[in-house]
Amino acid sequence: MSGDRTRRQLVAGLAAWCVAPMAVHAADVQLPAPVSLAGALAAALARAQPLVVMASLQGCPFCKIAREHYLMPELAAGLPVVQIDFRDARTVRDFDGSARTHDALIKAWHVSVAPTVLFFGRNGREVAERLTGGDSDFYGAYLEARLQQARTAVRS
Repeated sequence: MSGDRTRRQLVAGLAAWCVAPMAVHAADVQLPAPVSLAGALAAALARAQPLVVMASLQGCPFCKIAREHYLMPELAAGLPVVQIDFRDARTVRDFDGSARTHDALIKAWHVSVAPTVLFFGRNGREVAERLTGGDSDFYGAYLEARLQQARTAVRS
């Protein structure tokens, strides 16, 4: 009798241990996904800000760090930040109004590394150097320098 109880507890414990990583992944915080890049850009420019777009990949640990430690605080402070995902079939209106999947946008922008952060200004043009990758002790400084460059370009 005691052996059955111990076996059930062991099985339950192993099941919980195996499911826990999936639950943590499911709880990852995501940036908003735009319906229209043109609309998101217009709203950003109305506030004299660039539109910041993070190209992300589900399950990417560097994407999670960039998003949660750097971009979510910027979003909370009022910076227009959205997320486009590699291998995602959701559609979004591009800057020219055409419908494209997230994955098609990433390919059209020639983004090959996750995460990549892009900075857009008038007419959907990039106004600062892309921030590619996320494995750097200086990520925050690199992000701030590009944001300053993008804000200057948008305001001039």
